[in-house]
Amino acid sequence: RCAKWLILPAMVGGAALLADGILTPAVTVTTAIEGLRSIPVGHALLGDGQGRVVAITIAIICVLFVVQRAGTSSIGKLFGPVMTFWFLFLGGAGLVNMLGNPGILRALDPVRGIMFLFSPVNHSGIMVLGFVFLATTGAEALYSDMGHVGKANIYASWPLVKACLILNYMGQGAWLIANAGDPTLQAMESLNPFYQMLPEPMRPFAIVLSAVAAIIASQALITGSFTLVSEATRLDLLPHLQIHYPSDTKGQLYIPLVNSVMWVGCIFIVLLFQTSDRMEAAYGLAITVTMLMTTTLLTSYIAGVMRRRGAAALFAVVFGAIELCFFLACLTMFFDGGYVMIVLAALLFGMMYVWRRGTAIERTQTVFLPVRKYVGQLGQLRRDDDYPLLADNLVFLVNASEPDTLDRDVLYSILDKHPKRARAYWFLNVRVTDEPYTHTYTVDSFGTDFLFKVQLQLGFKVNQRVNAYLRQVVNDLMASGELPQQHHAYSIYEQRGNVGDFRFCMLRKTLAPETAISRSDHRVIYTKYTIRRLCGSPARWYGLENSSIMFEYVPMFAKMRPATHLERISLPSDTQVQEQEADEVDIFSDDLAGENAAGRTMVADPTEQMEAIEEEGEE
Repeated sequence: RCAKWLILPAMVGGAALLADGILTPAVTVTTAIEGLRSIPVGHALLGDGQGRVVAITIAIICVLFVVQRAGTSSIGKLFGPVMTFWFLFLGGAGLVNMLGNPGILRALDPVRGIMFLFSPVNHSGIMVLGFVFLATTGAEALYSDMGHVGKANIYASWPLVKACLILNYMGQGAWLIANAGDPTLQAMESLNPFYQMLPEPMRPFAIVLSAVAAIIASQALITGSFTLVSEATRLDLLPHLQIHYPSDTKGQLYIPLVNSVMWVGCIFIVLLFQTSDRMEAAYGLAITVTMLMTTTLLTSYIAGVMRRRGAAALFAVVFGAIELCFFLACLTMFFDGGYVMIVLAALLFGMMYVWRRGTAIERTQTVFLPVRKYVGQLGQLRRDDDYPLLADNLVFLVNASEPDTLDRDVLYSILDKHPKRARAYWFLNVRVTDEPYTHTYTVDSFGTDFLFKVQLQLGFKVNQRVNAYLRQVVNDLMASGELPQQHHAYSIYEQRGNVGDFRFCMLRKTLAPETAISRSDHRVIYTKYTIRRLCGSPARWYGLENSSIMFEYVPMFAKMRPATHLERISLPSDTQVQEQEADEVDIFSDDLAGENAAGRTMVADPTEQMEAIEEEGEE
């Protein structure tokens, strides 16, 4: 609403966050499993290679994605207490180690951080911020899953989370200073200060707790991705997908196709990177992009909606500068694995761009016509016995429009593209409400008893079995006298009732090569239709798998390039044909005379002629 260009940072940030949602389960679960090596039993189980780590990680990820269909409302009740205990454990472990070196509190002074950044001790220069940034990752999981967590809970939990993390990081710093000269620790290939600073008897408990926390964090990104895709669909950035609502809260949803894509993507990431160290290189780069885009959108919100331009400028300078530094520092991770996330985010962004651009092109060609203008033709077609009866009830699934208009494609299909005769025409639209169990509908008959525009208003928890609800609507209209009885003579049921048969017509737009649009727009439309085919059939979304369905392709009605004019060539007359045949006979006689002159003996009998040719061939 503030500016049209803001859709671009929304698309970039959304694509990066979806890419992050694929990476987070892989990196968090892998890190937790690798922590088993800090105890002797775990090291004996996993060994020094990554084969068993990868196998266990993939098994956990598979379980995680399989349970998504059941929803998280029940098991989510455990998330709050578990994560509260997890962060209190982090804070307590850090505080215990801080008591041994209170001087670590000087780390709170930002001047020391700046001095270290530019000191000769720091051999990495500003690129060290790429590793510092990993301390901030995970915050995006909280707000991306707002549909499950709730805004009030985020406000309440944020101070506790922040305090416990600072205590834990400073506790690790104090432990590192205290053990800086230990040769055993220096010889370790991958040192994990978090596990090492804990007493050895407590490490198994910490590893199990961290594994549970990793699964919960992964769950947050997965369900957050569902919410993000749902919102992107409403913005016409992604195709309409089948959505399930396992709980009574609309924010808690499940999208099967997204779940499957993320599942495959997580396993691919684990197999590609193998270790958490390599995954973290890709981890930071995607999140910096997400945070930069979030800052851009929030700055526009503060300036455009809250009307506080000064605060917006200050916010953009402070947060933009910090995040830009992090982004530049994380660019060093590009060739260490960050390129994978950039490529993945670019693919998701490309899909969003193609879908939005394709929708914009379609809208330039969409025309809504007043239904009442065509009531006479539809009534005449309904009574015209020259055309076979296609169905008692012909149903078109339509998008929402003005109450008294219809998409031109629908009327074109009925009247122009082989006229479709039916006893009643139904134009059906489904609207999902914010309430879980809404069951209402509206009907506009346009003053007829054969033309009906119906809108089903169904709650988000209601199964959209369109055929069953439409049959109820038909019965109601017959009972009120608005629709004539439909006698059905043949049926396997003894009491079928007075409801006739239904035929559902699904329209698909097509783009002819002669359509007068640019080549790039032509490719965009073609790609969009390909994506739509891969995302499943609306027949399944609306519970019409067992219904009588006809798919019909209609042109986009885009301006067509003028066809090249054909020039008619006259066929030859009978006299000309006879003269041509006579000429061919003369030419053939001349050829035979030439062959005789060359010495070939011509015989009348075909058998003797073949023998003569064979003898000549042998010679």
